[in-house]
Amino acid sequence: MTLPNPTVHVVDDDDSFRKSIVRLLRAAGYEVCEHASAAEFLLSRASHTHGCVVLDIRMPGLNGLELQKGLNDFDNALPIIFLTGHGDIQMSVRAIKAGAIDFLTKPVKRDSLLSAVRNAISSDALNRVNYESLKLRRARFQKLTEREVSVFLLVVDGKLNKNIASELGISERTVKSHRANLMEKLQVTSLAGLIASAVQLNLPIPKN
Repeated sequence: MTLPNPTVHVVDDDDSFRKSIVRLLRAAGYEVCEHASAAEFLLSRASHTHGCVVLDIRMPGLNGLELQKGLNDFDNALPIIFLTGHGDIQMSVRAIKAGAIDFLTKPVKRDSLLSAVRNAISSDALNRVNYESLKLRRARFQKLTEREVSVFLLVVDGKLNKNIASELGISERTVKSHRANLMEKLQVTSLAGLIASAVQLNLPIPKN
């Protein structure tokens, strides 16, 4: 999977501070977009890009924490670095618990900000790769017949073919056929691959 170049979105209503952060990030080689409010960020559809958000908390209208909550409702939400002059411990705990990568205070040290941005972009890249992998696995799973799903769950539960045949009231040969078909559809070649698929799909694996 090839990702586009990451974009750092700076959302802050303080024009002079925002522009200074934008200059710093661009000087470090990042592609940067600036937004004077949370609403401007949302209307730009910037949340669909790859990268991260450097976000102020206290802004007119939708504040930073409210924007974070809204973004978390979507898949592949951009990672957020809070950068604020009005933060406190309670705010930082709330932001980190909601998934923020970092919580920095103004004025921020150059190295601290760049380190946080690097971490956020790496996290975003990993999340997007994992998300695409899960989407692909779900699409493959949807191709299984109801019987193949039943065999799949019993296989990952550790049942032998003969036991699966007995439980489902079919022949062992039919079980083998279903097993081969479902492995081909899921594009796995081993029991370990089947178990990994079941875990990633969060399937209700039967327990003995």
